[in-house]
Amino acid sequence: MPKQANATQEVAGIQTILDNNKQWVATKNAQDPDFFANLANGQTPRYLFIGCSDSRVPASGITGTGPGEMFVHRNIANMVVHTDMNLLSVLQYAVEVLGVQDIMVVGHYGCGGVAAAASNKQYGLIDNWLVNIRDVVRLHETELLRIADEKQRLRRMVELNVMEQVRNLAKTNIIQNAMRSEKPPRLHGLVYDIADGVLKDLEMSEQLFLHDMAHIYSTQAAPLAQAPNPSEPANDGRSDTYDGPQHDPSQVPADQVITA
Repeated sequence: MPKQANATQEVAGIQTILDNNKQWVATKNAQDPDFFANLANGQTPRYLFIGCSDSRVPASGITGTGPGEMFVHRNIANMVVHTDMNLLSVLQYAVEVLGVQDIMVVGHYGCGGVAAAASNKQYGLIDNWLVNIRDVVRLHETELLRIADEKQRLRRMVELNVMEQVRNLAKTNIIQNAMRSEKPPRLHGLVYDIADGVLKDLEMSEQLFLHDMAHIYSTQAAPLAQAPNPSEPANDGRSDTYDGPQHDPSQVPADQVITA
């Protein structure tokens, strides 16, 4: 097929998107001629939405929010993973720069990621991500084993996963520091039902779970250490000498190794 024909087909593939955009711009301008000029001046969203990448769960659509009202991060199964620099960067920016007031972890019934984690199948690279959901299953295995109906068990897994991700938010130093501020953000766990379009509030008491976890996960920023004065001898209670083994254990002949 000629290159020109291929290019025409590619443009046609997104033509609906381009046409929709033009119609949306025209509608917004008709409603408010300054709409886009005001948006260009900056953003002050009230909400941070942490949701699933599922195409059936549009963040703005299900929450009735418009441009500038909600900061959004989405990934497979709406996870809050402490090694995910993407999520942590979004969280820090939303909390410390944008000053969001409400942070929502939004799962949904019928989540493919949760269903995949519940199975014993391999799916490739995503298996490493699904381990985080299987950890949720391990934590709540007793409750889940009591649910005989598979559909209901998966629905409960979705809820438990959202709850654990809200707890994971509370474990981050970003949230812990924000909770000590004058206007601490509120944390929420929600589940969206694709079958009827309704959002369910899991009504998690953030103060309760923050208190319950504080003795394990609570941290505070250490004060900056003062630069040492080179004219004064160091006196921090530590020894400058090392009294441990001076040899490399790996170089000891096998017949000389002492075992218990």
